[in-house]
Amino acid sequence: MTNAKILVVEDEAIVAKDLRNRLTRFGYMVPGVASSGQEAINKALEFCPDLVLMDIKLKGEMDGVEAAQEIHKHLDIPIIYLTAYADDNTLERAKVTEPFGYLLKPFKERELQTNIEIALTKHRLEKELKANQKWLSTLLKCISDGVIASDAQESVNFMNPVAENLTGWEESEALGRNSAEIFNIANAATRNSIESPIRKVLQDGAVVELPQDTILIARNGQEVPIDDSAAPIRDDKDNIIGAVLIFRDITERKKASEARKREIEQTQLVAQLEELNQLKNDFLNLVSHELRSPLHNMKVMIQVLQISTDPQTFQRYLDLMKAECDREIDLINDLLDLQRLETSCYLPIAPDVLLLQHWLPLLIEPFQARVEEHQQTLQLNVPSHLPALISDRTSLERILIELLNNACKYTPAGGEIILNVRHNSSGTPPETIITVSNSVEIPTAGLPRIFEKFYRIASADYSKQGGTGLGLAIVQKMVEQLQGSIQVESSEGWTIFTISLTDLVIPFNE
Repeated sequence: MTNAKILVVEDEAIVAKDLRNRLTRFGYMVPGVASSGQEAINKALEFCPDLVLMDIKLKGEMDGVEAAQEIHKHLDIPIIYLTAYADDNTLERAKVTEPFGYLLKPFKERELQTNIEIALTKHRLEKELKANQKWLSTLLKCISDGVIASDAQESVNFMNPVAENLTGWEESEALGRNSAEIFNIANAATRNSIESPIRKVLQDGAVVELPQDTILIARNGQEVPIDDSAAPIRDDKDNIIGAVLIFRDITERKKASEARKREIEQTQLVAQLEELNQLKNDFLNLVSHELRSPLHNMKVMIQVLQISTDPQTFQRYLDLMKAECDREIDLINDLLDLQRLETSCYLPIAPDVLLLQHWLPLLIEPFQARVEEHQQTLQLNVPSHLPALISDRTSLERILIELLNNACKYTPAGGEIILNVRHNSSGTPPETIITVSNSVEIPTAGLPRIFEKFYRIASADYSKQGGTGLGLAIVQKMVEQLQGSIQVESSEGWTIFTISLTDLVIPFNE
């Protein structure tokens, strides 16, 4: 280190002058020479040198060791002892002052320069290390997280104030104790102890995070919800020499999370209540219309029958009353069936082996006259080699009849209705796919709600077509009961309902 200032403390003038000349040749600056201990202290305080060459035997009451001790009280300066004495007592006294060198007179010039350079470099590195340690210590003491560091034996060697506050242990008490004793953690629900993350880090050599719902049990028994992570500390050869644990109190975070959860639940509850209220209104509107209208009609018919004497008129109004009664019964049955399906009280099912290629022609036969009357066409496409389907005949019949009824009602004159069946053998498990298509398009806005109960498409003329808005809701529930799925798509003038079914599996209960 060129231009370093070196203070020479030597009571022999000739030796002091020789040292000064040598140091100058080396490129060092010698701001002063002291011959006594007190003078050495005064000049060290005056010049603040980078290093002191200190003779141990000095004039006066204070020797070099005592002078070095006083200098160290005020200044952080490396000291190299130059002495002719190497007895044990002198060495022991000198070691207390932590010298950076100890040269016995006479010494070689090169030996002197080497010791000076080593001392200056070592002192510079130590100052940098101390500064870094001070910076790191200040940082760790100021952060809002708790920090605990341990050595390779899990013994605590550092705690910051936050860690002290959360654990209830002062650093001075915790130093040297096992980290698991200081950092006592458990599961909040089960109260079972959780393995020390520091121990796991030292075993696995990897970063470890605590499981959720971990609590820290402080020294006084107080419990604090925390989260944390622990990481290994490695030396320059990548050997694990300890671990550091960083943790924080998440009480406020949990409170905020619970508050957000309650807020979301309240919002969802409000939405559910609004939905239920809308369903209630839809139900009341439906019932008030669909129940009241037939009853009103029947009342009028009864009045007509009371005054009518014409047998044909009498029979006609009896038939009309029967139709209105059937309408009322169908509505009530639909409501009851849907209620049972929605409350998991499934309708009774009886699995049967269905050969759709033989059964479906019989199913659609009653619709042929109806479609001809409305100038529609009904087409059935079913492969002759279609595998048998194990399903409930009654439920599947009701599903298809409901879909075909809708198709007949809403398909305009001259329109087409197609019932198509195919087998998907590549599915897992293989599926039977049934589609009911008709040449009418449902508005895009109505598709997401098509299976909602009481929902009826706004553009449909229900004064002519009728409908309660329950049929498709029942269809969807019954398809689910058959362990299948139903989808609807509508575009380019066509609406297609697609049902996917696998063989029905009924759990066997002894």
